[in-house]
Amino acid sequence: MVPEAIGHITAENTALKQRVRQLSDENRTLHERLQAARSNTRFQDRKIAQLEAQILEEAQPG
Repeated sequence: MVPEAIGHITAENTALKQRVRQLSDENRTLHERLQAARSNTRFQDRKIAQLEAQILEEAQPG
């Protein structure tokens, strides 16, 4: 009984370690995607502000 339990616990521990590695990799990938999305959003915000300023300049009589 004890050797079987040890084998079962060892196998489960190995599986859990693999799952932790997998989740860590997924977390890293999602974090990188989030950083890229935030960077893209900042770029788009700056572009929108530039376009708004351009529209305002062109709309002013002069």
